[in-house]
Amino acid sequence: MIANISMVRDQARLYNLFGDIEKEFDALYIENCALRTRLSQLGERLGEPVSFSSELLSVNSENAMSRKDTGKKAMQVSQKLKTAFRVPPGKFVQTLKAGVSDSSRRVKYVRCFTGHRDGVWHVSTSKGTQGILASASADQVCRLWSLDTGLCIGQYSGHSGSVNGVSFNPVSTDPNDLVVATASGDYTVHVWKYSLLGDVPHQMGSSEEELESTDVKTLGEDSTDVDPVMPGVIRQPVCSLTGHTNVVIAVDWICNGEQLLTASWDRNANVYDVEREEILNVLSGHDDELTHCSAHSSQKLVVTASRDSTFRLWDFRESIQSVAVFQGHNDSVTSVVFSTGEKVVSGSDDRCVKVWDLRNMRSAIATVRLNSAVNRLSVSSRSLVAIPQDDRNIHIYDLNSVRLTRVPRANSKLLRNFVALSTYEAEFKGHRRIVYCAAWADDHPANDLITCGFDKRIIGWKTSFLKE
Repeated sequence: MIANISMVRDQARLYNLFGDIEKEFDALYIENCALRTRLSQLGERLGEPVSFSSELLSVNSENAMSRKDTGKKAMQVSQKLKTAFRVPPGKFVQTLKAGVSDSSRRVKYVRCFTGHRDGVWHVSTSKGTQGILASASADQVCRLWSLDTGLCIGQYSGHSGSVNGVSFNPVSTDPNDLVVATASGDYTVHVWKYSLLGDVPHQMGSSEEELESTDVKTLGEDSTDVDPVMPGVIRQPVCSLTGHTNVVIAVDWICNGEQLLTASWDRNANVYDVEREEILNVLSGHDDELTHCSAHSSQKLVVTASRDSTFRLWDFRESIQSVAVFQGHNDSVTSVVFSTGEKVVSGSDDRCVKVWDLRNMRSAIATVRLNSAVNRLSVSSRSLVAIPQDDRNIHIYDLNSVRLTRVPRANSKLLRNFVALSTYEAEFKGHRRIVYCAAWADDHPANDLITCGFDKRIIGWKTSFLKE
């Protein structure tokens, strides 16, 4: 008993240390941005261009991380901190070229969905006209949101561990019933239902206007997001799928809506028959923990990503399944998703996003090199790739016209007064920490891009890419 109390105390102390380090990173980053702004203004007055060295924003994180890490979670946080804010030379190779764009015109902040009490790992949107967003958080809760109003309409709290992934069933017999699967750190996957005909809270969440009138102090480190109205809470699943021996990190429905694909830290991916609650296939072969999985929208193809620097394509279209191993990344593959035209897009901690042709798997057909580790990316029906990163940026890349833009971190009016603002106020309309996941809502007219991160925030954006 005493040993357990001591361990909890040490763990809390370690997390506090990481929090202090992250605050120092934030302060240094704000200071560097302010310096860049002043130098730019000086250059404009002198009529001469100002060039910036990559050393200006570099951070020696190795000294800050000299303490010995304890436990797997501590190692992961350490790795995130080590990779954050490094600024190597941005470079595009092969067919990808940097396009000049005005991100403030192409991407606009719409609203912030507030309510989670810990970092948000994953977001997913429903297909069709329902306009529903689901979010998975380390606070052990999955929330459902209305994209139209920004209100939380329901939540699932049946897990006893962090909720790491969420997926809507693409096949539904009743448009008013949502069938949702959630993956958790409690080693299970839960399938549960939510009826859209239930009571919906009338005052919840936050719009852009509400955020602007909110005291900046509510966005500080010590604030707690509390819902003004508690939505309908579901605590029991329709079924609980077991079989993994470690954390389940991701989940996705296979195209028929009857089977589920899961990825786990036990190095295996499982394919479940949901109705019978049975494992149909165990996809083994990776040499390290799995990080992500994804299923094709119309074919029986699935992909799994791993910390072993590879991802695998599993083909169930024939009676005898086949598997192909994709090598090309130099670090953990953090996400892999299907795109249009027989293509797969992968992202990695090696700060690269690669595009692969399923008909020629020897090497990537295109690569983009970024300035920070890549997290769970998303591809839209318009072939737009949203790339969330450790350095709080979200890049958008167009697979068709090789155009690249970046989601603004803060409102341009705030940036003009950057020096006079506090850390949290300056980034009022952007993410303050690592951006972990992006999801497109192609059918929604207002919020067509959703992002989430370690700052507990879920942000809705409106993108506008006109044909030139």
